Amino acid sequence: MCPPTASPSRLRRFLLAGVGVILVGVGGVGVVVPGLPTTVFLIMACWCFARSCPWLEERLIRNRFFAPFLIYVDHPEKMPRKARVISTVVMWLAISISVSILFFNQRPDWLIATVLACGPIGTWYIWRVGKK
Repeated sequence: MCPPTASPSRLRRFLLAGVGVILVGVGGVGVVVPGLPTTVFLIMACWCFARSCPWLEERLIRNRFFAPFLIYVDHPEKMPRKARVISTVVMWLAISISVSILFFNQRPDWLIATVLACGPIGTWYIWRVGKK
């Protein structure tokens, strides 16, 4: 697969870079606001930066907060067992809280089932990341 290239239109690159900066800001708010995701917004920001200003994407993923985790992306390193256990416990805690809130607010059953179905998928992924 070829790496994404910057958009040829100057206006489009400017707009994508602006949206990327906004998404990084929303992701930063998500770090401190419970229930607001961070990762999704940072992934979308990386997508925008890759198509507008590749150096901004590089700067985002190589900053001091994310750089320690790049070994799991750049190289086929195995996640430490402690990190896997903590990730799994935190994920299931978040799922339990989400399902409880949805249940007590009488949300549709399909929505609760969808949130619950994501748990085993996430658990499988956490325990398979970086397997050699």
